[in-house]
Amino acid sequence: MKAKVHVTLKAGVLDPQGKAIGNALAALGFKGVGDVRQGKFIELEIDETDPDAARAQIEKMCVQLLANTVIENYDIELDR
Repeated sequence: MKAKVHVTLKAGVLDPQGKAIGNALAALGFKGVGDVRQGKFIELEIDETDPDAARAQIEKMCVQLLANTVIENYDIELDR
């Protein structure tokens, strides 16, 4: 089973990298770009066929390693 994990900063957490990206886009002439927030995308393949068990396993991975849950949110998408 494949899992896609999107990790983003929580609302209200400063995002200096997102700000730098926004400034660079403006310098390149891209107009109308508002607030830019950056994050991480992690794709995992795990040996699990039960979606509930897979989600539980990936939740543990997110909490223990993939996301800093104090300042980041994560979203899990499962594909068979």
